[in-house]
Amino acid sequence: MQKVAELKQHFPHNGKVEWLGVRPDQGAPVIEKSCVRAITDRGLEGDKAGQRAGGKRQVTLIQAEYLDVVRALLPDVEMSFADMRRNIAISGINLNALKDCTIQLGEATLVISGFCHPCRKIEAHLGHGVFNALRGHGGLTAKVIQSGVIKKGDELRVLSVQS
Repeated sequence: MQKVAELKQHFPHNGKVEWLGVRPDQGAPVIEKSCVRAITDRGLEGDKAGQRAGGKRQVTLIQAEYLDVVRALLPDVEMSFADMRRNIAISGINLNALKDCTIQLGEATLVISGFCHPCRKIEAHLGHGVFNALRGHGGLTAKVIQSGVIKKGDELRVLSVQS
């Protein structure tokens, strides 16, 4: 019988970048991109998080499949990836299983640093109940450890798994 640490090493397949966006300033609308440059120890070019070095929340990722879950929980709310205020939507792999893992997205390498819980401001932006609908579906934060371009359609490959 395999140990849990061994099971954590295996994923059925790679993920895929479905959507990219940057937030130029606090509270500014998210701008959708077809590609973006990740910069070591800063974040994504053009994103507010990349304006200063350091920190563990340089890039935010969200499970693309969560958009349908949140829409099902809130059928009267129009919602897009931009409304969720994350940088990258990934499909095809369980992002929550990647906490503390090193991943490759296109040419860039990132370390998944933590969970990205919904902000209290989301309720004012999208309406009553959105905060609770997003709980557990808020995504992850990451730190860029190697610069490179990330494009829509690129694969997410797991490089190393923290046991």
